[in-house]
Amino acid sequence: WIGVTGTLFRTKTNEFTVEVTQLTFLSKALRPLPEKWHGLTDVETRYRQRYVDLIANPEVHGIFATRSRIIAGIRAFLVERGFLEVETPMMHPIPGGAAAKPFVTHHNALGVDLFLRIAPELYLKRLIVGGFPRVFEINRNFRNEGISTIHNPEFTMLEFYVSYADYQDLIILTEELVSSLAQQVLGKTVIDYQGKEITLTPPWRRWSYHQAILEMNNLDPSVLEDQDKAIAAANKLGIAVDPKWPLFNIVNEIFEETVEPNLQQPTFITDYPIEISPLARRKDSNPALTDRFELYIAGREIANAFSELNDPLDQRARFEGQAAQRAAGDEEAHLVDEDFLRALEYGMPPTAGEGIGIDRLIMLFTNQGSIRDVVLFPQLRPEK
Repeated sequence: WIGVTGTLFRTKTNEFTVEVTQLTFLSKALRPLPEKWHGLTDVETRYRQRYVDLIANPEVHGIFATRSRIIAGIRAFLVERGFLEVETPMMHPIPGGAAAKPFVTHHNALGVDLFLRIAPELYLKRLIVGGFPRVFEINRNFRNEGISTIHNPEFTMLEFYVSYADYQDLIILTEELVSSLAQQVLGKTVIDYQGKEITLTPPWRRWSYHQAILEMNNLDPSVLEDQDKAIAAANKLGIAVDPKWPLFNIVNEIFEETVEPNLQQPTFITDYPIEISPLARRKDSNPALTDRFELYIAGREIANAFSELNDPLDQRARFEGQAAQRAAGDEEAHLVDEDFLRALEYGMPPTAGEGIGIDRLIMLFTNQGSIRDVVLFPQLRPEK
C-alpha cells in the first residue's frame, strides 16, 4: 500500500490523474495478488483465504453485502411487530432445544463441563414464562456433526417466540417474512435457484407429513403402522434402515430420503409424529401428532416451528421418553432439563416458536449451492 499526495487534474482524454508531489510507503505486500483477469478460482483456496477471495472476486463482496441486508431486514421485520431482541447463553449446562451432538468445553473456575449451544429454544421459552410476550434472537449455534453443502458446525439461526399464538399463525408470519425479504432485497418474489424457478409469492403449499410420504411413494397407509411393512417399503425404495430401529425412525428415514429432495417449491410439512417432536404441543384432533411444521424450499429444510408444549407433566414424560431413547443408543435424544421443567411449572402461556436457518435462506437468495459460499470463514479440515 502507498499513500500519494499531489494535485488532481484531468488529462486530455478526460481521465482523473494525480500529479504526484509526495509518495509515502504505508505497508508491505509480500505476496502477489491473483492474476487480474481470471481471479482466484481454486475453491479450497477461496475458502481458506477468504481475504484473497474478497480481493480477487468482487461478486463475493455482493454475496456478503446481501447477507447483511437480509439479517437487517429480518431484524426490522420482527421489531416492527413488537418483538424484543434478546441474548441467551452460548454455553449450556445441559444441551437441549434440538436433536444434535454438542461440542463440550470445560469451565475451570466452576469445575464443570459445559456445552456450546445447539439451540437457544429452552432459554427463550424461559423468557416467555418470565413475561416477555414476543422475543427473538439471531445468533450462532454449534453442532458437532458432519460438514456438507448445507451443514457447517457453526451456523447462524433466527429463533423467535410469541405468546397467545399457534403454529398456524407462524405459517402466515413466515410467508410474510420470506416473501417481503425477497421483494426488499432482490426486488422480486420469483427467483432462480440453481437453474430452478422458485416462487416465493404466498400462499405456499401445506402438506401433512404422513400424506407426503404415502403420496410421494404410492404407499399403503399400513406402512406407517407396521414395522415389517415399513422395513420392506424402505428396502424396496433402496433406503438402508436398521431393523432394530423403532418404527418412527424408519418412517422418518423414508421421508428424509424420498420427500425432502422433491420439495422444490415452498412447502409446509405439517402434523409431525410426537416421537420426533418432543417439545411440540399435541394436536387436539390426534394426540399422536403435533402442531408442528417444517418449511422446505429447494429440497432442504429452511424452518422448523410448532405450538409449544406448555404442560410440564407432559414435557417431563416426553423428556423421560427421550432419555430412554438415549439409553438405547440415540446420542441425539434430549436429556431431562430439570430447570426448564421448573420454569414450565410456573406456567407458560400458549406460545408458538420457530427457528429459521439464516445461512440456508441466504444461499437461496444469493443462488449459492454451498453453505461455504455464504459463510465468511467456513470450517475446513486442517491444511496439509
